[in-house]
Amino acid sequence: MITLNPLRWGKQYESLDFNEVVHFDTGEPIARVGTVGGGIVGRDLKQAHKAREALLEVPTSELIEMSKKAAELFANGTLTVGDSAQSVDDFVHQQSASTGLPEHMCRSNMAKNSFVLSRIDEILQCLTRGLDLSILANGFGDEGRGVTVSYQCQTPILGAVLPNNSPGVHTLWLPAIALQVGLALKPGSQEPWTPYRMVSAFMEAGVPGAAFGLYPGGHDAGGAIMTKSPRSMIFGSAQTVAQHEGNPRVQAHGPGFSKILLGDDVVDDWEQYLDVMVESVLSNSGRSCINCSGIWASRHTREIAAAIAEKIGPVDVLPPNDDDAQLAAFTVPAMATGTWAMVQQDMAEHGVTDMTADYGDKLIEREHCAYLRPMVVHADSHQRAVAAKEYMFPFVSVVECPQSEMLSNIGPTLVGTVITANEDFITRAGRCVEIDRLNVGPIPTNRLNWLQPHEGNIIEFLFRNRAYQMAPLLTAAHA
Repeated sequence: MITLNPLRWGKQYESLDFNEVVHFDTGEPIARVGTVGGGIVGRDLKQAHKAREALLEVPTSELIEMSKKAAELFANGTLTVGDSAQSVDDFVHQQSASTGLPEHMCRSNMAKNSFVLSRIDEILQCLTRGLDLSILANGFGDEGRGVTVSYQCQTPILGAVLPNNSPGVHTLWLPAIALQVGLALKPGSQEPWTPYRMVSAFMEAGVPGAAFGLYPGGHDAGGAIMTKSPRSMIFGSAQTVAQHEGNPRVQAHGPGFSKILLGDDVVDDWEQYLDVMVESVLSNSGRSCINCSGIWASRHTREIAAAIAEKIGPVDVLPPNDDDAQLAAFTVPAMATGTWAMVQQDMAEHGVTDMTADYGDKLIEREHCAYLRPMVVHADSHQRAVAAKEYMFPFVSVVECPQSEMLSNIGPTLVGTVITANEDFITRAGRCVEIDRLNVGPIPTNRLNWLQPHEGNIIEFLFRNRAYQMAPLLTAAHA
């Protein structure tokens, strides 16, 4: 059994208290994770400036090359993680065992993280719109127009309270190192694997250990990171997002409520887009904020819902090492039963129909875990409550709504795929402030272009663009 110790600016810390990470299906322990309290985190963050100072000693170009090397080590190497040598297969088995994700999904998420890090130079060039990265390192420079520009870093470290549901979200904090910003991370209790392995890969690639803090623990550890870090990320529910709304110090990531909108000019040919809709709903077991939770059209909605239900309704539970497994377990059974109770409330509303009712039981309970099988529901109006719901399993509402009313009623939408050739509809979708990422055409909501911002631009979050004027040096003036 592997032991993971907290990391305090690159140095392992011997904890007095440990939490066990157990196998989601058998309940057997697979790891011991040392924990720290908020007091230790708070004391460490008083020294956070040293993390950035250590990174500023390394040129940005070298940190980019180290990041690329770390991507290769993360994806293919055997690394020292905790007190053990961890191979790729070890990582995949451990992550699957604690999160309930099928192993092939663990490998897919691993590839996402590695891909982002391996192309970090291209990604940063796109996020900065071609800015010379030395300007971020120095704080000022010439953009090429004879005018001094300045970007002031707002924090020595990026804090993050990390989730358990999908390892793919770790792509959001990976660019920090190349930007010479340290990391203070609270790993998820069931998914410590990605941050521990990634930090190990960074350090093996030559990034100074002083840039990294890993702080497993309870709510007080996460609270200390959130309150003591000038910039931090948190992942959670809609309530979590609402709690931090308007706080420039916090980037909160919650449900995506991602949607597909079928324009009136294409909806009669909806069968052509069935595979796009199915992939958007079912990929990664529906656990991602980029999974589609709503499909909106003005007509044919019952036919569309029935066709999707025919595709995903029969999907059943398979062992996590089966390459055909499409469903992830709820490692806390009460989360599945609680979610199922909320879904049943949704089904009680007039105008809402369960289109997967004929495909067997949805709640599958085991001794140590539970599953929810895919659901497709039909809503005869956007006013039905279910049209604004998202759940952590393959669940989608097919909503009947006139095209003219869609954009004013879809609500917050992380990814909006608008399938149409209608230029007016495309223009209005581009102006719709409810849509964060806009896909025009039949692009599944789960397919991201990593050379564009995912949810918020990390450059704008960590740096402030300001005026910077420089007169001749006083010593020259007095010479």
